[in-house]
Amino acid sequence: MLLHESQEHDKPLVTVIVASFNHVDYIEACLRSIRAQTYQNIELLVIDDGSSDGSVELLKKLQADLGFDLVIQQNKGLSTTLNEAIARSSGELIVPFGSDDIMLAHRIATQVAYLDGKPEVGICSANIETIDQHGKVMGAREQRGRDHPFRRLDFDDLFLDRKPGPMAATLMLRRSALEKVGGFDPDIRLEDVYIELSILRAGYFIDVLGEVLAQYRNHPTNTFKNGRFMLENVLKTYAVFSDHPDYEKVCMRFRNSMFLKYARRDKGFAWELLRTIPLRYWGKKTFRGMLRLIVS
Repeated sequence: MLLHESQEHDKPLVTVIVASFNHVDYIEACLRSIRAQTYQNIELLVIDDGSSDGSVELLKKLQADLGFDLVIQQNKGLSTTLNEAIARSSGELIVPFGSDDIMLAHRIATQVAYLDGKPEVGICSANIETIDQHGKVMGAREQRGRDHPFRRLDFDDLFLDRKPGPMAATLMLRRSALEKVGGFDPDIRLEDVYIELSILRAGYFIDVLGEVLAQYRNHPTNTFKNGRFMLENVLKTYAVFSDHPDYEKVCMRFRNSMFLKYARRDKGFAWELLRTIPLRYWGKKTFRGMLRLIVS
């Protein structure tokens, strides 16, 4: 073995888990970006979670070319799939990565180097750049709110929205932190918010680096565009932490944000949301949403 190869394998093993569902148009670019990392000590686990769009055939071809562990299964949902993949993985650091996103080549190396000697940090994240479904970098409006300086988050910082949160496309988690909180909750299908809050509640920090390390793909089937799914799973996540004194306020803040967002997109859903917000929790977002409902 060459000296530089030996040195590379002295570094922590990073397990990258890509769970794919009907992303045949995006999965190849995703996997090639992982295999192009400057950091070499990577275990790549790919799971097709019941796709029906030709993804399985493509993944089998890519497996022969790129060399990764591939599991084909009936749809189980992301949280269950991640737990099962983590159970059979070997990495000290775990990276769940969306099958529609792209890593910058130095992403893994940067985060591994940052986490070295910082056992108090359970999750490392970073900024993202937004691309469209064809891989083109989107304009300034779509990038707004993505370029933040470094920040360290504790539980209240995230739960109370005191600082910008981590980006799901850049999460790197310590296995020890995941094990401490028992992994992902199979009953909560929006996995990132739950695991972030759980690890913070367990006493760790989340450190978010002030540089772009991944490209997040904006396309018609992004999870965040499914309002009812987001509402159900974010509120289900918050309910896990209902002992917090500001729990009700946090839930109503989220309902107001969703109301404002969907006042133009889905008026029926927006009216449903408005009926769930007591008058005492009305604020600027409520009135802006009502204005959108009326004039749009």
